[in-house]
Amino acid sequence: MDNIKPRVKVPKSASAGEVITIKTLINHPMESGLRKGKDGNLIPRQIINKFTCEFNGKPVFSCELEPAISANPYIEFSAKVNEAGTFKFSWLDDDGSVYETENKIAIK
Repeated sequence: MDNIKPRVKVPKSASAGEVITIKTLINHPMESGLRKGKDGNLIPRQIINKFTCEFNGKPVFSCELEPAISANPYIEFSAKVNEAGTFKFSWLDDDGSVYETENKIAIK
């Protein structure tokens, strides 16, 4: 799928020890595999089945997604930031594709 684009909102800076809110959204149709196409056959399942977030190589947050999730899944979570660094976000698709993006954060 060519039009899949992850978007992430991370503050550019935070105070040491501050808890920040991270918002993510990925454009993806999220086909459940339960609908039939015009030909009467089931449309194959294609969903983002896993999301992970790492900060400076250490896991921060992850979740498994199931077919009931809506298209363009939005995920919001909090993280405590003690040092400057880079958040790395990954979405794993049923077809094996991995969509990644990174955001840096500085300490004030």
